[in-house]
Amino acid sequence: MTGWRYPFSTSPTPDEMARLADHLVLMEEGRALASGSLTETLARLDLPLRHDQEVGVVVEAVMAEHDPQWHLARMEFPGGSLRVRDMGAKLGRRVRVLVLARDISLARQRGEETSIRNPAVVTKLAPGEHPAEVLVRLQVGETPLVARLTARSADALGLAEGWPVWAQLKSVTVIE
Repeated sequence: MTGWRYPFSTSPTPDEMARLADHLVLMEEGRALASGSLTETLARLDLPLRHDQEVGVVVEAVMAEHDPQWHLARMEFPGGSLRVRDMGAKLGRRVRVLVLARDISLARQRGEETSIRNPAVVTKLAPGEHPAEVLVRLQVGETPLVARLTARSADALGLAEGWPVWAQLKSVTVIE
């Protein structure tokens, strides 16, 4: 797939975009607002997409390991890894993983007893749709992600561009 045009008046969901597109052109009133790879475009905080409650990023990952004890699979992506429910995909298989902003939590330090595993850097902060929300663009290695936090939490963490953080991906959707 190289791209797609959504011909309806409603916006496509991130899940639909993940299934249908590699390249995204975001248009408003007949003019292109943005064009680029699906992952990079969805991670932009300067576009209207950021106000969608389902905002998220599509990550290209590779099946790296099966964990039969816990029925989990480890997926690797450029810069990190995550564990998902094992669906029996073959090792080495490429999959798309949808990571919604609401499913990422952040910490300034990695704790000893935590599932937070992905080191990241804050690259941009932007207000959310509601004054209580802040969107945080992260760079996890080569992979951009977006987290949605309360403004209170962002302030308590003292988040600023360039700061290192730890990202916990609490839930993801594997796109078959």
